[in-house]
Amino acid sequence: MTTTPDLPDAPAARREPLRPDVAVTLGALAAQALRDEAMLTPKPGLVDARGGAHDDMNLALLLASADALAVPIALCAKAAASTPLGPGLRALIGAIGRDGEQRMLHTTAGVNTHRGALWALGLLAAGLAATGSTDGASRFAARLAAMDDPALLAGVPSHGDQARLRYGASGARGEAQRGFPHARHIALPMLEAARAAGLSEHIARTDALLASMATLEDTCLLHRGGLEGLRTVREGTAAIVRAGGSSTAPGRALFDGLDAVCRRHRLSAGGSGDVLAAALFLDSAPFALLAERSH
Repeated sequence: MTTTPDLPDAPAARREPLRPDVAVTLGALAAQALRDEAMLTPKPGLVDARGGAHDDMNLALLLASADALAVPIALCAKAAASTPLGPGLRALIGAIGRDGEQRMLHTTAGVNTHRGALWALGLLAAGLAATGSTDGASRFAARLAAMDDPALLAGVPSHGDQARLRYGASGARGEAQRGFPHARHIALPMLEAARAAGLSEHIARTDALLASMATLEDTCLLHRGGLEGLRTVREGTAAIVRAGGSSTAPGRALFDGLDAVCRRHRLSAGGSGDVLAAALFLDSAPFALLAERSH
């Protein structure tokens, strides 16, 4: 059984109001992060330019969905910049999220492409707007995620909810309540290390994804493949990381083998895809915050 983690100390609030255009920029950066994650090809099992493990999704649908989420994520940022952290903000973020989900479903003709990503990036955008820093953003998001949405009604559980209840996985909410550790402490450092080593941006993003897949308790994988599917993907990606990543000959051979297994058994690490998008968003967001401070 999972337990609610200890919450980090409340982050310091911003001292100056957020300029409206910065909220829009944060929404655009979040949408671009989703686009970059979707376009990364190849990705074991995940939807990419070749297809993927989802019969109802393709790259074009993911790109359209990403674009549709720019506005609701910007609204999350705007709300957090003007509303104190507390139940009122949680209710407001929840309402924005539900409207954003309907916007996504309208764009995708009912396909759930990015519900988990909207949750993660909406919280992080709120944290960035409220605190003005990536460290503050993760603490702010963790505290916000620990609050119940007062307007949320019991309904049909999502696939992630079903996997969380069946296997005791913490899921997307648990990841948020811990301040997005996989995005901040695994994917983002891997991105930075690969770039520092002179590897291409494509390899850096691929290896960041693989590092996340090797450790994340991915409820999308649990839903599709159960514990055995999760174990297969985690062990396979861990072996690639140990082999030096996807840019080495041994790592590439292992990558291709895992990709074939994921495609054959319809295994998709959707949660890890969201982690990569969150890491890419956190990687780009400081530029928007720096530009705001320069005005």
